[in-house]
Amino acid sequence: MTEQETTRYGGLDWATDEHAVCIVDDTGVVIHEFVIAHTAAGLRQLVDTLSRRGVPRVAIERPDGPVVDALLEAGVGVVVVAPRTVKAFRQRYALSGSKSDRGDAYVLADCLRSDGHRWPSLQPDTPATKTLRANVRARRDLVDTRVAVANQLRAHLLINFPGLVGLFSDLDGKTSRRFIRRFPTPDHADWITEKRLDNWLRAAGYNAKRATVDLHAHLTNAAPGTRGPDAHARAAITIAYLDVIEALVTQIAALDKHIAALLDAHPDAHIFTSLPRCGTIRAATLLAEIGDCRARFPDAESLACLAGVAPSTRASGRHRAVTFRWTSNTRLRNAICSFAGDTRNDNEWAATRYRELRAAGKRHPHAERIMARTWTQIIWRCWIDRQPYNPTLHRGRLHHDQAAA
Repeated sequence: MTEQETTRYGGLDWATDEHAVCIVDDTGVVIHEFVIAHTAAGLRQLVDTLSRRGVPRVAIERPDGPVVDALLEAGVGVVVVAPRTVKAFRQRYALSGSKSDRGDAYVLADCLRSDGHRWPSLQPDTPATKTLRANVRARRDLVDTRVAVANQLRAHLLINFPGLVGLFSDLDGKTSRRFIRRFPTPDHADWITEKRLDNWLRAAGYNAKRATVDLHAHLTNAAPGTRGPDAHARAAITIAYLDVIEALVTQIAALDKHIAALLDAHPDAHIFTSLPRCGTIRAATLLAEIGDCRARFPDAESLACLAGVAPSTRASGRHRAVTFRWTSNTRLRNAICSFAGDTRNDNEWAATRYRELRAAGKRHPHAERIMARTWTQIIWRCWIDRQPYNPTLHRGRLHHDQAAA
């Protein structure tokens, strides 16, 4: 067999500044190893080398980024291998499981040779979906950061001004932020009487979720906190946390508007916005994580597995266990489970099914996953047909989730 007739397999260990690449033949022998810089010239070198060596597919641990884009544009098939899988495969080559960039590139290439027939090539989404996904994920990261800073503020206030914690429903809500900025220490709050508090709340546009008398009692009955010069010095920390939270709130609101515009322009938007309890951000998240490449999910079960709402069955001898599916797209899992659980507030079937599952002893997260598996069948059908959700048309599929229980 000539060199041109030998099948080649590539493996690429992705890093921040440079990437290790390995090419093996169909017997696992290393044909070529090299390192490329994470630059335009380096990416050109990568695709040129793979082309000259006749490498049709490359295994890599991540599904996006400039490297993946360059490979796809050059017509090279990209096979995404989960880091957990790579870690398990290392045991084939070193019992110690030791890791190196060149070693991982070889592991990826050789495992593509031996197991690649079971691994599908990456099916890319359209640029519109990739852009929407980037914005949705960035928003989620900012929300997580806002929650983290709010927790830091809460820990700070529990020591210095406990009365502010639990005063309003959300510590990082608009009314709560205004109140903390106006009364950052117990000394400042000494000015507050029940009447003054009522006037302040009216001016702030508070919607009276709690009576003024209860709010005032919460303040006066709380632990005293820090007073005097130390309290005023530590108020600077309180204001610093507030400034960070308000900056995050502003940027999240800006992204919300941008995501709404991107969703409105997307050709698949009508599918996801037609689902019950599916507002702009939820619809955008589902669309972004599912994507728009129909070849990625040949059936509804493949979508359910990626979303982590299809149980994993393990059987050996007389032992058989149905367990939680750990390997999944956690962003999609969170989005679709949250959606499924919320549909019980707007869908008769969902409300009835949820009550049945809870009565049968299922915990709330388990009940959500069971309902989510049924909803994935409906979403998949709408997605494949490119049609909006029709309660009458899809009602029959709402009775197919018993196997997931």
